[in-house]
Amino acid sequence: MGFICTQAILGRNKIQILQTKRENNWFPTAAEIEKVILKDKNKNYLLFLNSPNNPSGQICENLGEISEIANKYNLIILSDEIYSELTFEDSFKSISNFCPEKTIISTGLSKWCGAGGWRLGYFLIPDNLLDIKNMINVLASETFSAVSAPIQYAAIKAYENDHSNYINKSKNILSAVGNYVYENLKSNKILINKPQGGFYLMPEFLNKKFKSSSEMCDSILNDTGVALLPGSDFGFDETKMLARLSFTDFDGQEFMNKIEDNQKIENDHIANLAPKIIEGVDKLKKWSESI
Repeated sequence: MGFICTQAILGRNKIQILQTKRENNWFPTAAEIEKVILKDKNKNYLLFLNSPNNPSGQICENLGEISEIANKYNLIILSDEIYSELTFEDSFKSISNFCPEKTIISTGLSKWCGAGGWRLGYFLIPDNLLDIKNMINVLASETFSAVSAPIQYAAIKAYENDHSNYINKSKNILSAVGNYVYENLKSNKILINKPQGGFYLMPEFLNKKFKSSSEMCDSILNDTGVALLPGSDFGFDETKMLARLSFTDFDGQEFMNKIEDNQKIENDHIANLAPKIIEGVDKLKKWSESI
């Protein structure tokens, strides 16, 4: 979100961040989107969706009603689907299934490959949005010349072979670890949604001790050693005690080597292969109970 906002500001565009709710998987409703559009129906609007979502690990489940608004007001959608290969259920749907002529899909290799920092992404743009495609080409040609050579070689390997087994194993591990965190953190002190994809969760800590989520995360880091990002970094009201939790502090290659394809991952596996996850969850739970 921060990167998108920065680019929009550089382009002298206005930004409207919708304060989403847990009850709707942290995605906007059609009514919330329409309320913004009705303030000035003559403007051109571009709606950003990120599903599975960073920071919540949730999937957008109201794509049908959002697509109705898109068709009604000629709304263009940029659907960031870079985590889509890491959806825990096999029924992932893109909003492009509902309004293909109005949807631009952005994705890349860094998430499903476990290659964070290897920035190679791409857009899938429908033919009727050719003008936007041409504008992007002009912008790209003026800002960078090419992806670095090492990333180009990595991308060739990433896209020329079938990595289904690797991806399925990754999803199996991330789903099991994410569910462990969810099951052991949820309480009357911590509200949290079950993870649906990617490797993030967004717990909300129910306390009135702190003035902002940033202050709360500083306290958690100092008291427990667990590093979280405050919800305010993602556009949420700073007075809501939201935080992004990444459950990836383990050796992924070792985990993959120690389990079989489609093996059911038990808590004992997580304790042996991801001990820092166990430790971090325990510390967070005790911290939440002490405040």
